[in-house]
Amino acid sequence: MGMGRRKREQQQALWVATASLPDVPRHVFYEKLNRLLDESGFDTFVEELCEPYYAANVGRNSIPPGCYFRMLFVGYFEDIDSQRGIAWRCADSRSLRSHLFLESHESSPDHSSLSRIQSRLPIEVYERVFCFVLALAEDHKLLSNKTVAVDSTYLEANAAMKSIVRKETGEDWKEYVKRLAEAEGVEIQSDEDLRKYDKTRKNKKVSNAEWESETDHDSRIMKMKDGRTHLAYKAEHTIDLESEFLLDAIVYHGDEADTATLTESLSSAQENLEQAEVYRDIEEAVADKGYHANQTLADCREWGSFGLRTYIPEPDSRHERRWSDKPPEYKAAVYANRRRMQADRGKRLQKKRSELVERSFAHVCETGGARRSWLRGLEKVNKRYKMVAAARNLGLVMRKLFGIGKPRCLQGGFGFVYLLQTAKTNLGIAMSGPNRLLAVFSLRDSYYIPPHRRNLRISQTSVFQRAAKPRLICPPKSRDFQPSNIAAYILNFKERQNVGRNNQKADDQRIWVHRYGKWGSLLPPLQSRRDPVRAAARRAKSGICRRSWPERSAGGGREACLTRVVR
Repeated sequence: MGMGRRKREQQQALWVATASLPDVPRHVFYEKLNRLLDESGFDTFVEELCEPYYAANVGRNSIPPGCYFRMLFVGYFEDIDSQRGIAWRCADSRSLRSHLFLESHESSPDHSSLSRIQSRLPIEVYERVFCFVLALAEDHKLLSNKTVAVDSTYLEANAAMKSIVRKETGEDWKEYVKRLAEAEGVEIQSDEDLRKYDKTRKNKKVSNAEWESETDHDSRIMKMKDGRTHLAYKAEHTIDLESEFLLDAIVYHGDEADTATLTESLSSAQENLEQAEVYRDIEEAVADKGYHANQTLADCREWGSFGLRTYIPEPDSRHERRWSDKPPEYKAAVYANRRRMQADRGKRLQKKRSELVERSFAHVCETGGARRSWLRGLEKVNKRYKMVAAARNLGLVMRKLFGIGKPRCLQGGFGFVYLLQTAKTNLGIAMSGPNRLLAVFSLRDSYYIPPHRRNLRISQTSVFQRAAKPRLICPPKSRDFQPSNIAAYILNFKERQNVGRNNQKADDQRIWVHRYGKWGSLLPPLQSRRDPVRAAARRAKSGICRRSWPERSAGGGREACLTRVVR
């Protein structure tokens, strides 16, 4: 075969047949996502929702609303924080073009089109799309809204501290410092003299009551968690502690106290549930000590038809509380909240809150591209943040149904194990000689059976020792475990598990792996917690029991290894 060379001068073809165009590569995650949205009628819903905001039979047709909202979802899935980045990524990826239903001759939407559409559609449209995703989760019986947790974090605004001006006079920082120097009789001849004077003077704190940003009037001067002073907003999450779904995500002014926004966030979450046709009231609210206030606890107790039980820790105080000058409702609400927090349930809920709420911030802000806002104005930031939160809920639905919640996060198990295996130092041991290891993959763990032990009785101890500290070695060379087929195998395997279970949380499952490396049948889940096999597995994993534990398959009498898949 001769070697091909790049043509230095190429003349583009005048006509290209569509049959000769190469097949568009498709990402299996986006294929599953499109199928899920098509089954729920997403495109029809958003087209009817956005139709009143467009003129009929005037000018050319706009970008389809389904394509626009899918591009906003891509920003979360691909960890892109700006509209320019989203537009560039969709134009660069043929897989994403297929996800947006773009033909080969069509160009992807530009970032300016995204900005125009965002300004055209009001905030109510984005809230309805957020509620649509909640309704989708409810249709798959994934939503449980009895107990919610509330917490907040700061978002960096698209404004610099250098742009702040005085509200009274409109002076910027340099003009303000020069006026102070003249009042004290200090001569300023250059910028260096101004910086020296500003460095040595006292009382340099700035207040939101006196200063504001000239470019973004809705942002506030706040101290970030890393110690920096920055113009920022406050984002507050209301999350379901049972299903981890975000019931609401609102962006407030950065200087609004947590105690002032708790009841508003809970009311907005309840309205979202009603919009999603989930007619169940929120009964319990869990928050940190920053939300503890007499007025807030009293409002929560009178919230709704039957009140709201709060689990909010009380801040430390050197003095005993005085109730003589306060209404009796305050005392009753504070004492009831204190009694609940001293119980075991209150402590368990606080642990769960700190885990799940911080996880939602990590998904939305750190890996979802929402920590830094490139938009200005509270309404625009709310629109963008609502769609990131909706995409996070959509990814959670995908993870619960198909086993993977993001196209780049190999959380299904097979791809993650494959990547770790390639980085292990014992790669040479696995690939040396004809005796390769047989990899038995599960969703989170990986167990390995050498060929010389496939015909032997494998002890319970050896299997679950590997579960606690697995040896990650390169899998066998097979087409089934190539990188291009890993993601598809994860989703198809997860779908087969969900068949016949009504999309409920499955219990531990048993997978039989017969000799010769053939996959066995998937047995029903273990129903009883007193099952002796399961109890022996727990004892062996914790190091209590060291007895051998042979198992035989039901048919044929061949030796098998019983492994445990943890979901």
